[in-house]
Amino acid sequence: MIKVSEYIVIPDHEIELAFIRASGPGGQKVNKTETAVQLRFDARRSPAISHAVFLRLKKLAGRRMTKDGVIVLTAHQFRTQELNRADAVKRLADMIKDAAIPPKYRRPTKPGKAAKAKRVDTKTKRGLVKKSRGRVSKFDD
Repeated sequence: MIKVSEYIVIPDHEIELAFIRASGPGGQKVNKTETAVQLRFDARRSPAISHAVFLRLKKLAGRRMTKDGVIVLTAHQFRTQELNRADAVKRLADMIKDAAIPPKYRRPTKPGKAAKAKRVDTKTKRGLVKKSRGRVSKFDD
């Protein structure tokens, strides 16, 4: 059971773990053992995740989520199955935790009087600088 937050708890039976051969450090042992972990989590059909969280999770997961709503994470950073399994589960929990935070509502605001006055003043000064420039004559050398 993975406790993502106070309200989101994912049972173990919803997560599929498959062990595959990994590339990287390990020498000849890499060619014989299956230390990499491929984690699959069906986010679309999970009762632990609300629809709003699923939509945010879909955006966060990007190409790691299939069209069917299954998140596929591959962990092969470490040399042991246990560490890779823990890494994959932690990455999934972090991703769901980030998706569980609703975005802040942005209240549209208007610029204040001081900001408007500053903008107009800057435009006026810039206009005066341009106006004060004279034509260049060939006798000014």
